[in-house]
Amino acid sequence: MSDANPAQSPPKSPVFVRVDPQKLVPSEGAIRAAKLRSNSIAVPDDEAVNAGVSAADKANWGPTTWHSKPIVQDVVYDNEKAVEKALEKLEALPPLVSPYEINKLQDLLRDAALGKAFVLQGGDCAELFDYCSQDRIESKMKILLQMSLVLIWGAKLPLVRIARIAGQFAKPRSKLTEEVDGKTIPSFRGDNINGFDPADRTPDPSRLVSAYFHSAATLNYIRSCLSSGFADLHRPFDWSLSHVQSSTIKERYASLVKSITEGLSFMKTVGVESSTLNTVDLFTSHEGLLLEFEQSLTRKLRDPRDGVEKWYNTSAHFLWIGDRTRQLNGAHVEYFRGIMNPIGMKVGPSMTAKELVDALDILDPDNIVGKVTLISRYGAGKVEQMLPAHIEAVKKTKHKVVWMCDPCHGNTKTSEISGLKTRDFEDIMSEVASSLQVHKTAGSQLHGIHLELTGDAVTECIGGSEMLTHEDLEIRYDTVCDPRLSESQSLDVAFLIADWFQQGKMMSIAEQTS
Repeated sequence: MSDANPAQSPPKSPVFVRVDPQKLVPSEGAIRAAKLRSNSIAVPDDEAVNAGVSAADKANWGPTTWHSKPIVQDVVYDNEKAVEKALEKLEALPPLVSPYEINKLQDLLRDAALGKAFVLQGGDCAELFDYCSQDRIESKMKILLQMSLVLIWGAKLPLVRIARIAGQFAKPRSKLTEEVDGKTIPSFRGDNINGFDPADRTPDPSRLVSAYFHSAATLNYIRSCLSSGFADLHRPFDWSLSHVQSSTIKERYASLVKSITEGLSFMKTVGVESSTLNTVDLFTSHEGLLLEFEQSLTRKLRDPRDGVEKWYNTSAHFLWIGDRTRQLNGAHVEYFRGIMNPIGMKVGPSMTAKELVDALDILDPDNIVGKVTLISRYGAGKVEQMLPAHIEAVKKTKHKVVWMCDPCHGNTKTSEISGLKTRDFEDIMSEVASSLQVHKTAGSQLHGIHLELTGDAVTECIGGSEMLTHEDLEIRYDTVCDPRLSESQSLDVAFLIADWFQQGKMMSIAEQTS
């Protein structure tokens, strides 16, 4: 028997176990998408349309079933392995938004479809990564909040706020190439595809991952602002009007805010103040153009309402199909028909009533109220010709949609003086007024407005209370794609719509500012 004292035994040497970090492995879907995006050829629009989705297809949807469909507005990358690596990384990153938030927006859009709320959707034509900054984000939030107050005051309805932010990077283009200094180069298609600099026009898949992180940073700051009282109705004067040139608009807004603050003061005095006045919901949205990106952020997650796992697109709360990518048998409609998110579809003058109904049958087979938002964008002068037939076609179905008006995209023109793309404020308001009236005449209702706008004092659209002319466009023309309404012009739109709800007619800018 040993006399050694265990307590005096030398200490054991520590054992180090080396564990290598788990390597990311791309899914089969990512591998197939990478192959598609490296070899595919865009299919002309007229070749991508047929009868739609078969009964067998409906039972077999998945985030990758769009691979078998023709696609337009395609992006072809040079390096398949680089695409695969980017998608592999995206698949491993956490969701940007949650099923709870997505479901909440669906409930609010249900209210809008039933005429119990009004929707304001707005933001940049195409976000740049450089827009991910404190000042840029705050300016967009401020203008949406200011417009919200005006529209609530006018419509006497709750407001659903959806920003074109934290993901609105890619843009469809009518021409995939352009002439620069006598050379034909690829068009700029958004920061998540290529660069605005003519020397940086080769599609780069690493930009997809960069887009995710810029979206995440933007969302993080938005949530931080809202949770810190940025949208507190007790201090609406903090939402600066420093860029608004029109003294009349400033006075109207100040008068409106004064009446609201007096009402809030009275509520506090009598003890009925609500904590809901301290913040608002602000949802994110973008056009779901790059399906390889959307596929990578489509996750099977538990629906908090019933505990069942379902497919949610976690890149944004709300996504829409553009007017160029709405082919019934195309890849975009195939992808969109399977996600739980509320979705939108642009409706242009080339869409027939039958195509519209067929698209709704594919995208909303269960007739969920508010599941689909129809965003009409005909152009001034075409609303009375196109919208009535579309309204009547939808009314004959079981679909209960949200009707929105996008008065920007159908009214883009080229200035004869500067050669810059612009929009005339009078055309924009003409389309809004016509849409409101046509819906009223048809026994329907316009449930929202969709605008390309910025919170900055840009000079990209002519007209409005600032009375901008073609000669003014070059003062501050900042957009890299389509012209946006300035802060002042955006408030002009809000007040004119509010006047329509209150008086049943659309005032002119001259009447508004007199």
